[in-house]
Amino acid sequence: MQSSSKWVLAIIIFSQFCCTSLWFAGNSIIDDLIGHFNLSEASLGDISSSVQFGFIVGTFIFAMLTISDRFSPSKVFFVCAILGASFNLGMLYSANTIYTLITFRFLTGFCLAGIYPVGMKIAADHFKKGLGKSLSFLIAALVLGTAFPYLIKSFNLNFKWELVIWVTTSLALIGGFLILLFVPNGPYQKLAQKFELSKVLNVFKEQSFRSAAFGYFGHMWELYAFWTFVPVLLITHTKLHNISLNIALFAFIIIASGTISCIIGGFLSKSYGIRKTAMLSISISGLCCLLSPLFIKINSSFIFIIFLIIWGMAVIADSPLFSTLVAQNCDASSKGTALTIVNCIGYSVTIISIQVLNILLSQDGYRQFAFMILAVGPILGLINLKKS
Repeated sequence: MQSSSKWVLAIIIFSQFCCTSLWFAGNSIIDDLIGHFNLSEASLGDISSSVQFGFIVGTFIFAMLTISDRFSPSKVFFVCAILGASFNLGMLYSANTIYTLITFRFLTGFCLAGIYPVGMKIAADHFKKGLGKSLSFLIAALVLGTAFPYLIKSFNLNFKWELVIWVTTSLALIGGFLILLFVPNGPYQKLAQKFELSKVLNVFKEQSFRSAAFGYFGHMWELYAFWTFVPVLLITHTKLHNISLNIALFAFIIIASGTISCIIGGFLSKSYGIRKTAMLSISISGLCCLLSPLFIKINSSFIFIIFLIIWGMAVIADSPLFSTLVAQNCDASSKGTALTIVNCIGYSVTIISIQVLNILLSQDGYRQFAFMILAVGPILGLINLKKS
């Protein structure tokens, strides 16, 4: 039985968009932060990684304490949205240093652990049939929320960088209140009766779960490293060919294109199956990693942008499919913990790939070839998908 309210999914999707806009709020204004607070050029990798690290620590603690399986996920989402919005405002602190900024971004990432995976848990509690399509819409909202700060920045209307912080903070507050007020506990929710630390290990005993989880880890090796350094890809191309582009606008378009592919992937999975659709997506994104040096060198901005849009679509389209496989291959009372611990490990992987790519991009001789290292993730993802 589906949820009685046809608006529930729409509210979850919109709230996810609102709250996940916190994720890249710092990345989108990194040049302003560097200038305003006198930071080094390497701050992009540090600030981005701090959000990821906060998310990792948060998901680890949430999973260990089985928070979303023992308490109302809507209330957990609300509390984390309010706290995340508050920490996001910390970037406005006039005496910020790289250390205080990293701290505020870490705490924002920690709160996102109660938003992104918990949002998926809320959807799974409301929708059993067609869960893959529901999660595709939900993660499409995450993609749009992630890209949104770049859109704000791209208008070049002489807005102060602080506006990005105020807008994303306001959106997070709106998203949190919408979930609290209009999304009750779902009909498929099965709250755990007690704290069980063993759940974290037990979910990995099933081969089908392990295949889905390790496929997801391969996908995550590529995803956030690509998203983080999309502006660097664009800047590298413009410098190589001595051209000018609106970096923020095209970064938004490239990342946001994943919104469309998530939705398309959700519909395709109903006809061709979740696993096959995920394999197609991760194969395309892996190929893009390997071909990236060729397209960076092509002296055509149009072709290069189209290539990046295809990459931006493929790199995320499999994410809701992996999450669906994870949710479908564990016990109902462990669903929240399973999604959370898989997110925890997956985002731990992103820290490594972001830092590896950051190091490679700092070497002039490797800059054009650096993104090929991301192909390791899709290759491992495909190997594990074939096991399932």
